Amino acid sequence: MTSTIVQLVPVQHRQGQKIATLGPGLPENMPRIRFSDLLSLWTPPKGRKDRVWHARRNIEMLPGILMRDVLRMPLKLLFTSAAQRKHSAWTRFLIRRMDAVVATSSRSGSFLDVPHTVINHGIDLQLFHPDMTELCGNATGTRLVGCFGRVRHQKGTDLFVRAMVDLLPRYPQWSAIVCGRVTPEHQAFANDLKRLVEKNGLTDRIKFMGEVDDIKPWYRRLSLYVAPSRNEGFGLTPLEAMASQTAVVASDAGAYAELVNPGKTGLIVPAGDYEALRDAIEIYLKDSRKTEEDGKAALEWTRAFFDISREASALADVYERLLT
Repeated sequence: MTSTIVQLVPVQHRQGQKIATLGPGLPENMPRIRFSDLLSLWTPPKGRKDRVWHARRNIEMLPGILMRDVLRMPLKLLFTSAAQRKHSAWTRFLIRRMDAVVATSSRSGSFLDVPHTVINHGIDLQLFHPDMTELCGNATGTRLVGCFGRVRHQKGTDLFVRAMVDLLPRYPQWSAIVCGRVTPEHQAFANDLKRLVEKNGLTDRIKFMGEVDDIKPWYRRLSLYVAPSRNEGFGLTPLEAMASQTAVVASDAGAYAELVNPGKTGLIVPAGDYEALRDAIEIYLKDSRKTEEDGKAALEWTRAFFDISREASALADVYERLLT
């Protein structure tokens, strides 16, 4: 969620939208207000009768309701839902009190029982783009396949590593990397994966990079990206990869199936299905021409349908409807 806001808000500003953020964990350069500034919300901006309070978490809906309905501040409430499951009774109670609701995918919208607008997340093409002159070391082989994100069962990191252990001995021109943070509660899980790699003599071809400072150059180095999540909210990594001219194999968790154009920019497999994931990856490992063609198609697909400026413009339309 924080990653989405960090990418989206600067684009909204470039489009002339007057928006500020509130909450922990945001970069210092983000336009923001302090909690003490909430008192100013009693006064609407010049030329408007209301402001929009845009909540993205349950905990953000509740103060909006209190400010609008108890303190009588001139606010319109908007909630963005990315959940891929039936909402709790409490969440449904809060959502019904919103003035408008946005779903980040058709799948997340299917779990809503209120009218809503589907607006897919987009990707900042100024940040994520192809540049094959920017190579990263630390991995051998002429082609690289990667899996990025926190190392844990939910993210399917084990499915990716198992597939690499099975496939790489047959494809010596390929190497693999895993980039992502390992939290203390998942350290044993990560250690088991490293032992599996070591047991099969592949430590020089399957690298665990940890949390890297800047993931963007690694996307540009990949020939294939794998998103094997068992469960996901929305999931931006396939878009980040495709915007970097990289073909994608992804599970159907989250919104992945709505982001990838199957057979043209990548392949979609059932979440948690190891054999299907392994076989889809192998299609690319054994066919370099298809890997390159699908990577090029992925770039064009992302530019055409998932530029983050489209998301910002669609949200601006929702804001305008609420304020008029």
